[in-house]
Amino acid sequence: MNPILTIKRQAELLQLNRTGVYRKANTWQESPDNLDLMNRIDKIHTDEPTFGYRIITALMRKEGFPFNPKRIRRLMRKMRIYAIYPKPNLSKRLFAKYCKPYLLRNVTIERPDQVWGIDITYLRMNGGFMYLFIIIDWYSRCVVDFELSSTLEKTFVMECLERALNKGTPEIINSDQGSHFTNPDYLNLLAGKGVKISMDGKGRATDNARTERFFRTLKYDCIYIQEFNSPRELRSALNAYIPKYNFQRPCQAIDYEFPGVKYSQFNIQIPA
Repeated sequence: MNPILTIKRQAELLQLNRTGVYRKANTWQESPDNLDLMNRIDKIHTDEPTFGYRIITALMRKEGFPFNPKRIRRLMRKMRIYAIYPKPNLSKRLFAKYCKPYLLRNVTIERPDQVWGIDITYLRMNGGFMYLFIIIDWYSRCVVDFELSSTLEKTFVMECLERALNKGTPEIINSDQGSHFTNPDYLNLLAGKGVKISMDGKGRATDNARTERFFRTLKYDCIYIQEFNSPRELRSALNAYIPKYNFQRPCQAIDYEFPGVKYSQFNIQIPA
């Protein structure tokens, strides 16, 4: 830390979210062995999102690593990774009173800003990792906005959402039932903008498939083929990749059109 510059200014220069600077980030508290293991878990989950911690543990053991299932489960929770499959309702969710129904079943998505999908994923770096929050327009598959954070505090999600909602307003925003989206601040922000709130059914594989497909594309196009030594390098790579994805990478799901072009055809402004 520089004793002359304010924390706000240092965060701006390093292109970091200020909320992650005030205390030591959990990112750097994992051992090198655990970080390597987390990166392997991320790769397995990206390829096989239905695999739970037991199967991942079995795969690790076949590779010669006698990992404890409890260790794998703890790291998956820290990474915000959950296997996708129907689960029984064994316990009440902590924020159950804030959960909302899934509004998109049998809904035809036929225009931009009809539905935005939002989610958080784990992105690896050398010696650490970051969390990426993403907002995607489901009609065009265009990335509307994104934000990185070294912690899972909800501030980076709220700041990104407020920024995006100042540029455009969707009819519906769909998310999972995680704590970032089942809290009064999130619900009040969307209610104040007149946005309907939809949440994935617990354990349903297809409810947020469009957003999950983007995460897979991002990781194979950008994250897995590069080495990032700092948050600044990772942010710089994303700042280069997202416009390329929006305007230079044809998307199979929309008949090989460019997501950003399809989105902006309706005279909606997005950052290039």
